[in-house]
Amino acid sequence: MKSNRGLTLIELLLAVVIVGILAAIAIPVYNSYMQQARRADAKTALEQLRAAQEMWRAEKGGYSTDVTGVELITTMGAPSTTISPYYTWQFSGTLNVNSFTAEADPVGSQTSDSGGKLYINQAGSKWSVDKDGVLHYYPADPSSAWAK
Repeated sequence: MKSNRGLTLIELLLAVVIVGILAAIAIPVYNSYMQQARRADAKTALEQLRAAQEMWRAEKGGYSTDVTGVELITTMGAPSTTISPYYTWQFSGTLNVNSFTAEADPVGSQTSDSGGKLYINQAGSKWSVDKDGVLHYYPADPSSAWAK
């Protein structure tokens, strides 16, 4: 007697359904981790920018007022204004020899991140504005993108 060994159509469909369920769970979790990692890159870049501004102030007696940030990038090692394909930074609000505010804006697929825009100023104060326009101060607000 010859024995047929193989998968039935039911077994194959069951395996496909199980793989589909696992993928439906794993892909959103993976995307969330990737957004957090990209946000961490933006936070690091803003901290580096602040450090570059402090070095500039130590040498020149005041913060750089170059809106483009070229002076800081070329002489103080500040990160490029395009942090990655997912974030860019710029100075926003106040920019003078006594104070500055820098902002990291999500671009591309990162715009779907609920964390929104990240900010830092000369005093090291950090805050974020989420996708809904709600302001979150760090560390007082644990829902701030700086805390995630």
